[in-house]
Amino acid sequence: MLDLEDLQTFVEVADAGGVSPAARRLGVSKSIVSRRLFRLESELGIQLLARTTRGAALTEAGVTFRDHAARVCAELDIARETILPAGDLRGRLRIAAPLSFGPTYLAPVLAELAKRHPLLQVHTSYSDRFVDIVGEGFDAAVRVGYLADSNLVARRVGPIFGKLVASPDYIKANGAPDTPDELLTHEALMQGTETWRFLDGDKTIAVHPQGRFKADNGTALAAAAVAGLGVANLPDFLIDPHLASGALVPVMTRFPLPEAGIFIVRPPGAHPARKVRVLTELLIEHFG
Repeated sequence: MLDLEDLQTFVEVADAGGVSPAARRLGVSKSIVSRRLFRLESELGIQLLARTTRGAALTEAGVTFRDHAARVCAELDIARETILPAGDLRGRLRIAAPLSFGPTYLAPVLAELAKRHPLLQVHTSYSDRFVDIVGEGFDAAVRVGYLADSNLVARRVGPIFGKLVASPDYIKANGAPDTPDELLTHEALMQGTETWRFLDGDKTIAVHPQGRFKADNGTALAAAAVAGLGVANLPDFLIDPHLASGALVPVMTRFPLPEAGIFIVRPPGAHPARKVRVLTELLIEHFG
């Protein structure tokens, strides 16, 4: 008989790429993970993982078995949630969230979730990098801004507003852009090679700005704007204190930014886990 815990452990090792990261995800020792893997392989009579100095790679049989094991685990989780009392959540919820937004604005909501459901383990990873929630084993992710097309299921839980800003020193030295075309002659502070969009009445204007200072964190871009390095496109929650102090001022106000959003995204599937539904409802309650 296959043990469900062994199956779940194997899926974690496969997704995490090794015993050590899987052990950290599961909150158990590496020896326990190894013992569960050995037991599963012994029961099946096949090798699922090839151990290497860099971690663990799936064998051909492991690749095939991983998909079946993941589906079994997901179905059992749904079945277990279905028979639990209506208000009771248990198990583990792994969430990815942006570093610029999460610790200040999302953390209190997750703390409230844990308080309401004392049997639920809430594990959050804060990072501004683009997280592969399927490959890295997350139940859901909170994303802020404009969502790119993907096969993930997204739900908007609240609005986000932003502005184009610069410091008084930058404006004194370089002037302020008045139109999207003029923006192309200015130093833009960006996360990468993103497109900036502005509203001109009913029309949306897309601009591809250029700049020498880039960072994958909004707080860092706000600091660069305060230092006078260029023009930044940032959400209000990052720039409100700087606007209040006068360290930053809005520019190009005749062309406002489109309203963005706070989204919760999850892997594809018709029926989200109840813990994800409860989190979604709490986020709407807080941000909607």
